[in-house]
Amino acid sequence: MIGPSRPLFALFGSSIVELSSTYNGWGATLTFLYARKADIFLRGYGGWNSRKALEIYEKVFPKDAEIHPSLVIIYFGGNDSADPNFPYSSYVPLDEYVENMRKIVLHIKDLSEKTRLIMLSAPAVNEEQIVKTYGVNLGRTNERSKIYAEAGIKLGEELGVPTIDFFEALYGQPDVFWDGMHLTAKGSDILFKKIAKIIKEAEWEPSLDWDKMPTEFVDIGTDAHLENLIKGTEDNIIGITKPKSQEINLATK
Repeated sequence: MIGPSRPLFALFGSSIVELSSTYNGWGATLTFLYARKADIFLRGYGGWNSRKALEIYEKVFPKDAEIHPSLVIIYFGGNDSADPNFPYSSYVPLDEYVENMRKIVLHIKDLSEKTRLIMLSAPAVNEEQIVKTYGVNLGRTNERSKIYAEAGIKLGEELGVPTIDFFEALYGQPDVFWDGMHLTAKGSDILFKKIAKIIKEAEWEPSLDWDKMPTEFVDIGTDAHLENLIKGTEDNIIGITKPKSQEINLATK
């Protein structure tokens, strides 16, 4: 552990989370935005469903930890919604998925009275692009995803947790996936903006809004140009055109 202590944000989920630190993903953007404000911890496990998450969530978020996260962004559901008849399917029945998520969310909420949560529902997919990329649809369809998305949103409402309708945010949108399932920079930008909006509008005490959080060692000095660049992040399009590209393109709207 290194100091000084900062608020901790944890991103917990499957490949949408694991890949969020690459290709100018939404996790990378959050890390950039909260530089000198908070530490971002990524716990992403590609291919996982809520059943696998249930096996390890207490290890990721131990109740006896000295420090608990200030914010947890949790995503499972896409893999759960896969067609059970597809070979080696990651399918989890809808009722089981909901109960798995309920257990995980309630555990995280119980960590600390100051631990906040944001849930992401199951996302839409581009079925044609999945087949074009992999040769088969991998058991992923929008018909199935929507059912799981609606169940996740309903659970969030029941538990009082802000929930992003990830399905509606992506459905029918062009250029948001590089393989039909995983996010391009445009898809990540859509998700990042929805997360930032929730954080900004939430009446959390203390606030986790970037503008309202103290900047570390501000008394010693800051780079004014860099501060202005970070402050403008929410109004930037951070993009790539190909999944293998590592080129960063910042174009202010």
